[in-house]
Amino acid sequence: MSAVRNVLVVGAGAAGTATAILLAERGVAVDLIDVKPDIAKHGSGITLQGNALRVLRQLGVWNEIEMNGYPFTTLGLRAPDPHGTLLAELDDVRTGGPDLPATVGMYRPILASILVDRAAQAGATVRFGTTFTALVQDADGVDVTFADGSTSRYDLVVGADGIRSFTRRQLGIELATESTGMGIWRVFAPRPTSVTRTDLYYGGPCYIAGYCPTGEDSLYAYLVEEAQDRSSLTPEQSLHVVRDLAESYHGPWDEIRDSITDPSRVNYTWFEKHLLDGPWNRGRVVLIGDAAHTCPPTLAQGAAQALEDAAVLAELLLAADALTDDLWATFTDRRAKRVGTVVEASLQLGRWLLDHEQGDVPGLMASVSHLLATPA
Repeated sequence: MSAVRNVLVVGAGAAGTATAILLAERGVAVDLIDVKPDIAKHGSGITLQGNALRVLRQLGVWNEIEMNGYPFTTLGLRAPDPHGTLLAELDDVRTGGPDLPATVGMYRPILASILVDRAAQAGATVRFGTTFTALVQDADGVDVTFADGSTSRYDLVVGADGIRSFTRRQLGIELATESTGMGIWRVFAPRPTSVTRTDLYYGGPCYIAGYCPTGEDSLYAYLVEEAQDRSSLTPEQSLHVVRDLAESYHGPWDEIRDSITDPSRVNYTWFEKHLLDGPWNRGRVVLIGDAAHTCPPTLAQGAAQALEDAAVLAELLLAADALTDDLWATFTDRRAKRVGTVVEASLQLGRWLLDHEQGDVPGLMASVSHLLATPA
């Protein structure tokens, strides 16, 4: 029994591949497309909290995640002083359950490759470098025209195509994506042996200076500053800015900074936010992941919430025999409030930093962790 027989999934990120895997392995015909020619080509690192790992295990890829990532269970806080003094070592909450690590750091392109390969293995047809140009839906299905002029008809279209979703625009949904006032430099670099978890430094020239191990030989480091227009900088100038900002941070940062020499490994983006009011569907087209909600990575929940969206959507589609208003109401009920809480908490952590206000960070993080420890 399934509410759908064939589905088009637009976007091969975490939300899209997870949806494709869960539906295809239960016999649904899934076409998975992405406009990018190679989604595993770009990116630095990603932090996966326990609730993300719970879904990844459901997808059948946990062994590969564990093998290719770097698991850890504590969080360090360091001072922006000449020694990078360790102020506290905190036990991280295992939101995925006691049999999973609290956190795994990974090289983002490796995660992308694992998920795409698993989707194909499950039976999904995967196509890169293409998109659709038109969606026309009626009570029984969606007629889709692709960029090459071909057409196909689906029971459901899932828009998992990211923060600037083309699917969302095609539906006529106006959603303002706004800067939160912060920008982040990310660098992929070798891992010093002293880095065995995420450490965060608050203060100095940046709001946050941190790093996360992504493998035995790699990490990604990040520096969060006031949002600025950095678009005119050359790669070499960007590298110089990162190294200059990092001069104020010490301890493991000294070795990390010395290893940052490749301009191609540096990228800069703004923290952004949006949240689509429910429902997330318009008829037989539904938005999930960053297409429906995005927030700054202050809680490292972007990928986790996208994966949870996919898991809940697939569960409901596979348990029903038709796409009904009740199904969409249940999906909204199970996802919108939980996602809204995560988005608001992520924004609140950022506001406290921007306002130089000492908020109840431990209390806020504890309440969110308690929520996330309960499966979506």
